Amino acid sequence: MKQKIKNYSIHFIKEIIPIVVGILIAIFIDNWNAHRKDQAYINQVFSTVYSELKESREEIEFILPIQKDLVKALEKYVDNEEKSLQQIVMESKGIFIPQIKTTAWRSIAATKIDLIDYDKVAAMTNIEDLKQMLSNKSAFLMNLLYSNMDKTDKSIKQTFKMVILDIIQTENTLEQRIELMEQERDKK
Repeated sequence: MKQKIKNYSIHFIKEIIPIVVGILIAIFIDNWNAHRKDQAYINQVFSTVYSELKESREEIEFILPIQKDLVKALEKYVDNEEKSLQQIVMESKGIFIPQIKTTAWRSIAATKIDLIDYDKVAAMTNIEDLKQMLSNKSAFLMNLLYSNMDKTDKSIKQTFKMVILDIIQTENTLEQRIELMEQERDKK
């Protein structure tokens, strides 16, 4: 009886080992294939992310000189009691704020963030935070403008100038962060 159980056990082990090995190989291949598909998806999304960031950087580069001209106009007319804030803004081509595009990043951050390198996550989160900060400062600027359009006093013009300078600083920081992301991409 012991011999029969021993033979049966050996036969069972001989039969089960190939099955277990086959299952492990199938799991390995499935995991490898899933990883390959995830990487292809991440690469495709980051291609779009980099494209959006490039467009955003170019828009910042286009808008910065216009904003600096507005600052110069505010400095020029700061003591002029006849020029209202609205007139200065209108003569300086208006107010332009860049649109920072992060649609592709938000889509991947919401679903597959665990597949992304921490440095990329940190860099893109920083860019997203700066984008939100720029949006908040822009809203404040517009509220300041709308509530003081007809004002001509020096303090309003100086306050307006300081907010624009703060926005310019945020845009410069955004531009630098985007350039760092582009450099990291080019290294690979």
